[in-house]
Amino acid sequence: MDLETDVAVVGAGAAGLSLVLGLARPPVGARPLDTVLLAAPPGPTRTAPRTWCFWERGVGPYDEALTARWDHLRVRAPDGTAVTRAIAPLTYKMLSSDAFETLVADEIAVSGRTRRVEAAVGQVEPLPDGARVHGRLPDGGRVTVRARWVFDSRPLASLPPARTTLLQHFRGWFVRTRTPVFDPDAVELMDFRTPQPAHGLSFGYVLPVGPREALVEYTEFSRQVLPGGQYDRVLRRYVEDVVGLDDYRVSATEHGVIPMTDAAFPRECAPHVFRIGASAGATRPSTGYTFSAVQRQTRAVADALHAGRRPLPPRPHSARARLMDAILLHALDSGRVDGPAFFSRLFARVPPERLLRFLDGATSLPEDLAVGAHVPTAAMLTSALRLPFTPRRPRPAA
Repeated sequence: MDLETDVAVVGAGAAGLSLVLGLARPPVGARPLDTVLLAAPPGPTRTAPRTWCFWERGVGPYDEALTARWDHLRVRAPDGTAVTRAIAPLTYKMLSSDAFETLVADEIAVSGRTRRVEAAVGQVEPLPDGARVHGRLPDGGRVTVRARWVFDSRPLASLPPARTTLLQHFRGWFVRTRTPVFDPDAVELMDFRTPQPAHGLSFGYVLPVGPREALVEYTEFSRQVLPGGQYDRVLRRYVEDVVGLDDYRVSATEHGVIPMTDAAFPRECAPHVFRIGASAGATRPSTGYTFSAVQRQTRAVADALHAGRRPLPPRPHSARARLMDAILLHALDSGRVDGPAFFSRLFARVPPERLLRFLDGATSLPEDLAVGAHVPTAAMLTSALRLPFTPRRPRPAA
């Protein structure tokens, strides 16, 4: 099978689907673009269904597909002290990958200019005026897509060299209880009543979608993933001994590993071939949140394509935000900063709307300095001074 198109998008995760959706919604007067989406076929190369959470102001473009939304967030210190904050005018939102994929499929069906092809992509071959994508179909046949622009959202085989790399690794259970036990109005954003690793931090995460249903996760920021069945053991301990559930059923699970690194991610592979999403640095190094940055990045790419400009994906986070994240990662990894105490204090003392904008890199310098007044100054300053002398080292991707 040989295809020709304006744009080829490799990968049907958050970044690939978001870009395809943006291209399917051209502004008035823009030239519509033909697009081919190359999605991994069922099997080991396809990412398992997952859940994305993010905050935004007011009505958003994906509200019709949301699983749930909340106006309150809660953080619990290791001693159990809880702080619950209203986050208006922001709303915390939960979107499943299946619902997002359905929304995008409906939209591109209406546009009529996007073709989805299930294929395992191998080589992306640069050409003088574009690129050629080579893939293998599920029946063993080959597909070649000749495109003016190619955007690759697949995970990297190895991470770029970094001074600090922690992994955010987690295991979640979708649980249903016989009796109402969850507060559907608030998310347990960070519950630090969990065993803490030697380097980094861990916490429980509870997303109630009703009084008797919730996604309950154990999350850890540390240097290495846990072995084998240890995730289920530690999650069971959190669900039963900390949350206090004794009569529940697990209906589904999710698992993930997200690199949190101060590496510099390349966005351009060739003059007409670019990376987008987490492989282009969309993940916020200090938190692991990715979805909002993906929206900003893919929106900018779609706007450039519709305007006829060269669509180099922008860096999703400012230089100032990346520097602050690098310092915090170094401080957490070195043990100079107590992670649970750090985040508990920020959540208790910083106005919640400002804190969330800070975590999203959307605050001004004066606001950043105001947030900085509540961090352990000596530990952060030591990490900042030692950071330039810390060598960058490569490591395999998670």
